[in-house]
Amino acid sequence: MITFLLAIALLIIAYFTYGKFVEKVFGPKNDRLTPAYANKDGVDYVPMGKQKNALIQLLNIAGTGPIFGPIMGALYGPVAFLWIVLGAIFAGAVHDYLTGMISIRNRGAHIPELAGRFLGKLSKHLVNAFALLLLLLVGTVFVTTPASLLSALLDGKVALGILIGAIFLYYFLSTILPIDKIIGRFYPIFGAVLLLGTLGVGAALLLSDYSIPELTLTNLHPAELPIFPILFLTITCGALSGFHATQSPIISRTTKKENEGRYIFYGMMIAEAIIAMIWAAAAMSLFDGQTLQSLINEGTASLIVNEVSMTLLGAVGGTIAVLGAIVLPITSGDTAFRAARSIIADYLHINQSKLAKRLAIALPLFALSFLLTKIDFNILWRYFSFANQGTSALALWIATMYLLVKGKNYFISLIPALFITDMVATYILFDANLGFGLSYSASHIGGMVITAIITVVFFMKAKKNKAEGLQVDYEEDNEPKTRKII
Repeated sequence: MITFLLAIALLIIAYFTYGKFVEKVFGPKNDRLTPAYANKDGVDYVPMGKQKNALIQLLNIAGTGPIFGPIMGALYGPVAFLWIVLGAIFAGAVHDYLTGMISIRNRGAHIPELAGRFLGKLSKHLVNAFALLLLLLVGTVFVTTPASLLSALLDGKVALGILIGAIFLYYFLSTILPIDKIIGRFYPIFGAVLLLGTLGVGAALLLSDYSIPELTLTNLHPAELPIFPILFLTITCGALSGFHATQSPIISRTTKKENEGRYIFYGMMIAEAIIAMIWAAAAMSLFDGQTLQSLINEGTASLIVNEVSMTLLGAVGGTIAVLGAIVLPITSGDTAFRAARSIIADYLHINQSKLAKRLAIALPLFALSFLLTKIDFNILWRYFSFANQGTSALALWIATMYLLVKGKNYFISLIPALFITDMVATYILFDANLGFGLSYSASHIGGMVITAIITVVFFMKAKKNKAEGLQVDYEEDNEPKTRKII
């Protein structure tokens, strides 16, 4: 229990310390006109309050990932706590803050546009493909997982197909309607359910007779899967997630002032890490490795969520906790499709003020996602994990380029960029199902070589950008636009 409580304390302290340091490095300026005002269109660019933006950001980024990922990561034992805490503080929250703030400085641009601006046209196309693949997988995974949780909660009384259809309908409306019509109105309710359920599980766990294991670096995975690199692609949301880089621009388009960024972006990543800690601790405390693995194999992580909730909180409290777990994927799935629509529109230069043009992009997206629901969940999750961390690596390289060209301390993003790039490269070389199936040692050597090559190419590009005087803020390319915002 000491490890768990210390981890929660470190996460909270980090927001006020390292988060403030990262904010100082970036240097927010409140006299800049944010995209919410400069590009106001009543659909995607809509000024909203700090608290509402923060809640939407949390619900956007905290999908199934900070529950299912930590539950599957719990198979490795308490070493998973280290990745959640250190990953969130020094990688995930830095990633979220910088991508959100850089987007604000560039008219609410999504990650493919930022990649093209800072890393080159080839990177733009590559990131566009990665981001769309990730969002499509997220949207699909976050249809099937809440549907399976609802099916278990209703004891199978409502057909799974009907539940999937209802969730798809909600996602569709959230994707095509203005952001303040559904998302802005329903998210406060969803947020209350989420916080009540998650905090209930955490409090009940602390007050129960179950023992939260203390930190050990021993790998306890029943199948003896290696910690490096697989743990870092199993627990993504809750530690470091490229999906967040696709979500932050949604809120960068509704943020009123730049100094709200630390609370909205860095702070909500810390909140997500606390959610991840609670579910990882619950899974480790209630189940041994073999039992946990059997339950995951039997019905993904949905069975564990249901079992943990009902065991710790009883029928009524457990139902609320499961509803909270259902809220998380639903409130990420809807914005995943919305972000995908927005990215495609930006890429193809299609104005989204007209409903017909939003439908022209949304309908094919949903048709493709429906076909993907027919694929086995574990296969979808494997590809989701790879696309997720591949996108996080690209986002961190973009952030590093931004800081380097601006003459700021770029090591805050470079170090996590190097680490996760190595993990993704090693994973692709090692994993037999998704990658090349090389030996463990050969995969690690190959991962380091690939990371070194990427680093050399990156610094060559950085040198060229600096020599050409690349302007990394939109305001620097045009007549400065400032305004006193109340």
